[in-house]
This record gives sequence, structure tokens and C-alpha cells, in this order.
Amino acid sequence: MGPRRIVSLCPSLTELVFDLGLGAELVGITSYCVHPQGRVDAVEKVGGTKDPDVARIVELAPDVVLVNEEENRREDAEALVAAGIRVANSFPKDSLETAAMVRDYGSVLGAEEAAEAIARDIEVHTAAVRARAAVRAATRRFAYLIWRKPWMSVNAETFASALLCQAGGVNVFAEREPRYFAFGVADLASAAPERIFLCTEPFPFQHKHIVELAAATGLDEARFRIADGEYLSWHGSRTAQGVDYAESVLWD
Repeated sequence: MGPRRIVSLCPSLTELVFDLGLGAELVGITSYCVHPQGRVDAVEKVGGTKDPDVARIVELAPDVVLVNEEENRREDAEALVAAGIRVANSFPKDSLETAAMVRDYGSVLGAEEAAEAIARDIEVHTAAVRARAAVRAATRRFAYLIWRKPWMSVNAETFASALLCQAGGVNVFAEREPRYFAFGVADLASAAPERIFLCTEPFPFQHKHIVELAAATGLDEARFRIADGEYLSWHGSRTAQGVDYAESVLWD
């Protein structure tokens, strides 16, 4: 039997806990944890991903706190550990690492069977997408945008880039640093990617931003797509769907 009092400080991990059948064991989540809709409403909110109420979390006396190395701050995790709270960290960078993470959390939470089913589903979908990419033997150059004012994109070391690349994509900003970086419209215009994805989170891109950026770069609007940021950046129980989604938006 696994822990029976769980706090999750990452939206995708909160969704995973529910999908592992342990939603009733959650005693704290962040204000950004929105899935599964309706079911998260009954769980106490303990702040945001970057500013959790550490003192309140300690008061809740959880058996384990789930965090993501990129989504959450190291100092908050260290403060919880210093208070005697068990912290389970993760930082998957692609779909197969996500499958391994799901198995790890399944072990931590005592939900190995449910975790194995989710992990195996991720692996099956990943293998299928990679096989189709190999048969297609073609690539499509892309840029994946995450912010406006300033315009920001991602390099090769990010989860979204990994999903798109395994489907046959080539990130035109693969070598830029850091993982999330600002760029100018002239950079995008000169790179001239075949697909420019404007993701729905963390910035809520809409069609009007396609019009704006196409005008600023001189690139045809047909190259642009609004992309679902949850499927392309959430690592956990929706990753199998995210793997397929990355392929579909890249090759639509």
C-alpha cells in the first residue's frame, strides 16, 4: 500500500494521480491543476507551481509531495525535505522518459498495475509514431512558440520539441540557449520553418496572433498553427495522446 496523503505541485502529475486511481488521496494541489475537470475542485489549493504555501503543505502532513524539476522551484522542494516531508521529483524530457516516470510514481504511490498500463500505452504509441516517421523518411522544419512580448521559443532539450522531432520534425531553433529563449521576428523570418506552432500555454495564443506574426515576418499564414500546449507539454497520463497529437499537427 502506498502513501495515503498526497500533495501534487504539478498539473500533469495531479492528473496522473487521478488516472492512477488515487484522486481521493490528494490533500493538496496547485491553483493551476485543472484536470480532471470537476474532480480537482474538491481538493485544497496550496498556491501556485512557483509559489506554493510550504507552511500549509507541512501542516497537511502529506506522506509524499510530487514535484517536477522544471515546473517547481528547487528551494521549495528543499524546504519541504528540511521539514521532514518526502518529495518525489521528476523531469522527463521525452515520451519514453515519461513512461519510466509513470512507473516510478506508480511504485512510490503503490499503484504499480495502473501505472504499468499507462506507461505501456505511452511506449506503444511512441513506437508506432517513430515507425511511421521512419517509413515516411521525410522531415518538416518547425518552430514552437510559447510566449509573446517577448516572443519566445524552445530548443531541442524540451519535451514539446522531443515529441515533434520523433514524429519527423526538425526544430529550427534546436541549438539556441537556454531551453526557453527570446527571439526577434527577423530570426523567425530567416529560419523560415515550414510549421510555426503557437501553443495555447503558457501564453494563450489565438488566431489573431498568427495574423500578427505572419505580417511581422512576411511568412505565409498557411505555415502557422495553433497547437494544444497541454498535449505537447504535459508529461503523464495524457502523453500517449500527446505523441499522436504531435504527429497530427506536424503533418496535417
